[in-house]
Amino acid sequence: MDAGTGNCQTAAMRTVSDPAAMIAGMTPLPEGGDYVFCTVAEGDWPALAPLATGMFREAEGVSAILPLDVAQARGFDCTQPMRRITLGVYSALEGVGLTAAVAGALARAGIPCNVVAAFHHDHIFVPAGMADRALAVLRAVQAGG
Repeated sequence: MDAGTGNCQTAAMRTVSDPAAMIAGMTPLPEGGDYVFCTVAEGDWPALAPLATGMFREAEGVSAILPLDVAQARGFDCTQPMRRITLGVYSALEGVGLTAAVAGALARAGIPCNVVAAFHHDHIFVPAGMADRALAVLRAVQAGG
């Protein structure tokens, strides 16, 4: 990152904002391991930050996405393990339609999802037991895009 400009994008990473191009290039990639969505008290999150895949501050507390083994070791409720599927396209932050296409296709297939949009990629968290089916749905969306 160039600290002077805050620009994190390099020439090798071209963002895509056209809806059809985002969908056609989304390339869903399964990530290994299971994750758990947890909530932690305001004062407890700094200790978890280095272990978390993602965190977000909400009015009720800090939401953390933790690897299953980390969540288990710390006594969090682990009854809903999720699997992560990363969309390989460098979707532009101002891009429109990718989240709707992905969430809509999964909803039509009866698969719940939590979408986390980060700077470079979108990450789709689905119930671990539905991950293979979700991946097939997403690949079909890409093929039809």
